[in-house]
Amino acid sequence: MSDTHTTHVEKDKLIQELGYDDHFHEHHHGDKYQTNFLTTYIFSQDHKMIARQFLITGIFWAVIGASMSIIFRLQLGFPDADLSWLKPLLGQWITINDAGIGRLDPEFYYALVTMHGTIIVFFVLTAGLSGTFSNLLIPLQVGARDMASPFLNMLSYWFFFLSSVVMFYSLFISTGPFAGGWTAYPPLSALPQASSGSGAGMTLWTVSLVLFVVSVLLGGMNYITTVLNLRTKGMSMWRMPLTIWAFLVTAILALLSFPVLASGFFLLLFDRGLGTSFYLSDIFINGQALDRIGGSPILYQHLFWFLGHPEVYIIILPAMGIVSEVLSVHARKPIFGYRAMVYSILAIGFLSFIVWAHHMFMSGVNPFISNFFVVFTLIIAVPSAVKVFNWISTLYGGNIRMNTAMLFCIGFVSMFISGGLTGIFLGNSSIDIQQHDTYFVVAHFHIVMGVAAFFGMFAGVYNWFPKMFGRFMNETLGKIHFWVTMIGAYAVFGPMHYIGMAGVPRRYYRFDNFDAFKDFDDLNKFITVAAIITFFAQILFVVNFFWSMYKGKKMTEQNPYGSNSLEWTTPIETGHGNWPGKIPTVQRWAYDYGKDDKEFIPQHTPLAEGEEHSSH
Repeated sequence: MSDTHTTHVEKDKLIQELGYDDHFHEHHHGDKYQTNFLTTYIFSQDHKMIARQFLITGIFWAVIGASMSIIFRLQLGFPDADLSWLKPLLGQWITINDAGIGRLDPEFYYALVTMHGTIIVFFVLTAGLSGTFSNLLIPLQVGARDMASPFLNMLSYWFFFLSSVVMFYSLFISTGPFAGGWTAYPPLSALPQASSGSGAGMTLWTVSLVLFVVSVLLGGMNYITTVLNLRTKGMSMWRMPLTIWAFLVTAILALLSFPVLASGFFLLLFDRGLGTSFYLSDIFINGQALDRIGGSPILYQHLFWFLGHPEVYIIILPAMGIVSEVLSVHARKPIFGYRAMVYSILAIGFLSFIVWAHHMFMSGVNPFISNFFVVFTLIIAVPSAVKVFNWISTLYGGNIRMNTAMLFCIGFVSMFISGGLTGIFLGNSSIDIQQHDTYFVVAHFHIVMGVAAFFGMFAGVYNWFPKMFGRFMNETLGKIHFWVTMIGAYAVFGPMHYIGMAGVPRRYYRFDNFDAFKDFDDLNKFITVAAIITFFAQILFVVNFFWSMYKGKKMTEQNPYGSNSLEWTTPIETGHGNWPGKIPTVQRWAYDYGKDDKEFIPQHTPLAEGEEHSSH
C-alpha cells in the first residue's frame, strides 16, 4: 500500500512540475532504455522508427508492384515482341518457341495483374501510406510521448511484415501466384482446381491478407486511442491539424470494415478446404457437376465491397489530410474553411459505408436497390468538392513556395478533380452497365485512388523527410520526379478513358485478335511507353530517397518550414519520447499564418493580451 502511495505522490509531483498529466510512459525522459541494435532498429517500439519501417517496406513493395505493371503493359503494347530477355527473371513463365521468341505465359499475365492490384492497394497505399504517416505524425502532432501501446504498434508492423513474407513467397511457387483478380471473386478463387493460379498461390494470398487485416486492426486501435486519450494540454479536437482528423477517421473506417473482409476470406478458405458451400452452387468442372450447392458468389461480393469501398477512402483520406497540412504550410496561409474540412472528412467516412454496391450494378442487384447506391454515390461527391474548393481557396492569394512537396499537393488536387469527374459517370448505374469492366474503369480508379494517393504520399515524404531522417531530399531530383510523374500519369490514363469508352475490355491478354480493338494498337503502344518512362521517374525517387538518408543536406534548424504544428518543436535529433523536457501546452489552432503581422505563430505560443482564440 505504501508503494502505491509513493507512486501517487510521485505522479502528483510530476503533474505539479509539468502542469498536467504527461501520460507517464516509462520513457518520458528520452531514449535511455533502448540499448541495442535489435530494440532500436528491428523490434523498435518508437513510433518514429516504426513509421520508417512501414515506409521502407512500402517502397520495396511499390517497386515490385510497379515492375509487374510494366511487364504486363509490355505484353499489351507489344504483344509480338520477344520477351526472352525476361526469362532469367520470370523463368518458366516465359515460354520460348521454335523461332527462339519469348512469350509471356497467359496464366502468368493474369497473376501479374492480380498481384499488382493486391500489392499496390493493400501493401503500398494502405500500409505504406497510412502506416507511415499515422505512426509518424499522430504522437508528434497531438503532443504524446508515443502511441497508446508501443508494443501493439510494434506488433502491427511485424504482422504486416509477416503478411509480406507470405505474399512474397507465393510469387515463387511452381503453380504460380494467385491469378483470379485482386478482388478474388469466387468460383475462380473458391475452387483450387479451377486453374493453376487458383491453387496454393491463392491459399497463400488469403493467409497473407488475413495477417494483413490483423496488422491494420492493431494499428487502428492504437491510432484511435492515441488521438482520443493522449492529446497534450490545450489540444482540443478543434485545434488538431487536419492530418490528425484524417488519420482518426481512416482508422475508424479500417476498424469497422476490415473484419468484414476477414470473415469473407475465412468463408472462402472453408469453401476451398473444408467442403462447405458458402459461395458455390451449380458448377460444372470438366463436365462433372460439383457436389456442393446452395451458396452464392454474390455474398462474397457484398462482403468484399463492404470493405472495398471504405478501403478507397482508407487510402485517399490520409493523402487528403497530408495535402491540407502541406498546402497551408507552403502557401503561408490558414487553411480555408477548417471546420468545413473536418465535417467533409466525417461525411466522407460515413457515406463510404453506404455505397459499396455501386461495384455490383452488373451482378443482378434489383434496380430499385441500385438507385439507393446511385444516389449516395453521387452525394459523396459533395464533401469531396468542398475539400477541392477549400484547397484551391487556400492557394488563392498565398505566398506559395513551389518546392517539391507543394508541387505534389497541387498535382494531387489536379488528379483528384480529373479522376473524380469520371467517377460521376460510373456512379450512374445505367452508364456503368456500358462502361463496366472496360479501361474507362481502370483509368478512373487509377487516377483518383492510385495516382492521387501516391501524390499525397510523395508530398508527405518530401515534406517530413527531415523529421524522419534529419536530412532533406534533393529538390532538383524531386522536381524532375514530379513533372515526369504528372505528365506521365495523364499520358497513361488519359487515353485509357478513350479506349474504355470505345468498349475495350480490361484483363485481356492481347487485343490484336479482335477486329474491333485493332485500331487501338498505336494507342496501347503509347500508353506502354508512357508507363515505362513514368516507372523510371519512380526509380529516380527511390534513388533520391536512399541517397538523401545518408548524403542529403542536413537539417540545421528545428522548424525549417516555419510550421505551426507541434512536431517541429521537438529537437532535430529526436529520442524515444519526442520531447526531452515537458510537452508543450497548446494555446491555439494549427493554422495561424499571416496573423498580427507574423508569418506564422506556432501552436504553443501563448495568446497575446486581448487576442481572442482563433476562429475557424
